[in-house]
Amino acid sequence: MTQVTEHGGGVWSLRVPIPDNPLGHTLVHVLDTDRGPVLVDTGWDDPASWDELTGGLDTLGLSVREIHGVVITHHHPDHHGLSGRVREESGAWIAMHAADTAVVRRTRESEPGTWFDYLARKLATVGAPEDHIAPLRAARAAGRMRTLPGLRSALPDREIVPGELLDLAGRRLRAIWTPGHTPGHVCLHLEEEHPSRLPGHGRLFSGDHLLPGITPHIGLYEDPDDVTGTDPLGDYLDSLERIGRLGVAEVLPAHQHAFTDAAGRVRELLDHHEERLTGLLALLATPLTPWQLAERMEWNRPWAQIPYGSRNIAVSEAEAHVRRLVKLGRAEPVAGADPVTYIAV
Repeated sequence: MTQVTEHGGGVWSLRVPIPDNPLGHTLVHVLDTDRGPVLVDTGWDDPASWDELTGGLDTLGLSVREIHGVVITHHHPDHHGLSGRVREESGAWIAMHAADTAVVRRTRESEPGTWFDYLARKLATVGAPEDHIAPLRAARAAGRMRTLPGLRSALPDREIVPGELLDLAGRRLRAIWTPGHTPGHVCLHLEEEHPSRLPGHGRLFSGDHLLPGITPHIGLYEDPDDVTGTDPLGDYLDSLERIGRLGVAEVLPAHQHAFTDAAGRVRELLDHHEERLTGLLALLATPLTPWQLAERMEWNRPWAQIPYGSRNIAVSEAEAHVRRLVKLGRAEPVAGADPVTYIAV
């Protein structure tokens, strides 16, 4: 059964499933405007997800053909996957921050196999064992790269400009750039009185930036051409503090459930990452590669039980934390080490 939640004031959320993913679903938000309904995110590109999205709209007395626009918090396929199909059915515009649009464009224009080649090189650099890298090479040789999600994600028609109000008739929805989870992640501040008059300044569509019970993945921005040494964790922590200062009455995230006390949740996340950085410094008393760090970090299950794909995510998160320590002058790479190795200073 389609699950629809009314949040009041012309806002609803639809639970759109993510196939074979422990998160379970994406909360796609529907925002009523004077020109027609606008979606905040769309869900994964999958037939069952499409059926749930359109079924949820039908429960609200809406057709997907009535969708006026789509605002994307970030480019990941559980948020942006169905955007192109919504646009095909309705003629709706799609809006996204320029940094994530660049990711979508780069992915669409890349030669087949580029992603597998990049990931194999990257994993070798950070110390992954050969038996972990071999399946990537086999997948590339077999041509399985064509099945990766996001290879043909829709290019947006509009740019979300940080700090500006989106062009939504009858609504005040302001874009807040919150990089970290992705380089172009945005939260969307609905600058209107809460329909239940909860204390605070409006409501926040937080995407994956601020979630009530889980910590979003913060890994390195995956870009084969990046030579700038980006700092996603630093970006995320700075973005969190900006969100904490908004004083919103309620947060409408893309996963789990709506919640209040955004400032309290921000403090919890800031403390969590500070504890994680402190733990990594202790581990780096001995020189370690990012892969070795990931093996020793605390996750939601023992390393031996972490699935193959999730290990790639884990090592990227270890890299992001090490890069933050390097930026802070608290760790440094060991000169001449191959694979790359870090030590606390």
